[in-house]
Amino acid sequence: MPEQSNDYSVVVFGAGGVGKSSLVLRFVKGTFRDTYIPTVEDTYRQVISCDKSVCTLQITDTTGSHQFPAMQRLSISKGHAFVLVYSITSRQSLEEIKPIYQQIVSIKGSVESIPIMLVGNKSDEISQREVDTSQAEAQAKQWKCAFMETSAKTNYNVTELFQELLSLEKKRDMSLSIDGKRGGKQTRADKLKGKCSVM
Repeated sequence: MPEQSNDYSVVVFGAGGVGKSSLVLRFVKGTFRDTYIPTVEDTYRQVISCDKSVCTLQITDTTGSHQFPAMQRLSISKGHAFVLVYSITSRQSLEEIKPIYQQIVSIKGSVESIPIMLVGNKSDEISQREVDTSQAEAQAKQWKCAFMETSAKTNYNVTELFQELLSLEKKRDMSLSIDGKRGGKQTRADKLKGKCSVM
């Protein structure tokens, strides 16, 4: 069972070209590349605070193609939390994550206690917007998951996305900051603020 491990597994899903790798690389390495290189599957690790100690946040950046259904199923079964990314410039990319959400539900049984974040990336490309924020909010409400718009390019809401995702985890108290004992109170307050702003 993944629960026994000290790793906390976050899986990033979405259609090809929506910016999954860009979001993950911006978060983990602070970098952004303009060129599009399709991903098969990459895993990144980051040390985070977990239940007053440290654990490893393992982020799996999945393929946007549908050629690897077995890998997709395995990622879902091992995942603790999920980021479903679409591009605000593509209505089709929002449609493409619907079957992925359905598969998470069918593999996990219930998603009530599983942190899931619907993410509209490329929020800097306003002139090309095809998906209204209200549409995505309605979809998130239907799925009972959190929602956020991001831009990997301008680094808008990237860290906030992962912090919010961790704050949705009820089984463990997790935070991106590992500043020791003093940081605990502040991150808890931040989490509460974060929760309020999403609702």
